[in-house]
Amino acid sequence: MPVPHRLLALTAAASVGAFGVAAVAVAKDDGGAGGATATAARTTSLHVSANSKNKLRFNTSHLKARAGKVTIVMSNPSNLPHGVAIEGHGVDKDGKIVGKGKTSRVTVTLKRGTYTFYCPFDGHRKAGMKGKLVVR
Repeated sequence: MPVPHRLLALTAAASVGAFGVAAVAVAKDDGGAGGATATAARTTSLHVSANSKNKLRFNTSHLKARAGKVTIVMSNPSNLPHGVAIEGHGVDKDGKIVGKGKTSRVTVTLKRGTYTFYCPFDGHRKAGMKGKLVVR
């Protein structure tokens, strides 16, 4: 009698330097002599904040991540509206513009290279609200 396929998922999260890395492993048990096979996907979450003194800056201008799925989460303690976006190597995605006390986030899959993260609110990027994201 065949054994039904079963999926097992394991999620682990660890904090690494200025960013957290979450890994998800999925194994498929086919009941055969071959045992289980596994694949892994990695998500990197990076956290930034808008400047609380209403200056057009983030709290950092440099971020690092591993290649794969990357999420930048930006908290906004400022009285000005802000958001977070990522651009480079054919990627151009904006998170929501949010008010004081709210959070903007953007998630993209990135290859190795250097990207720009910035505030997509009109004029903020040009005024200096941007930074470099290095993906290895």
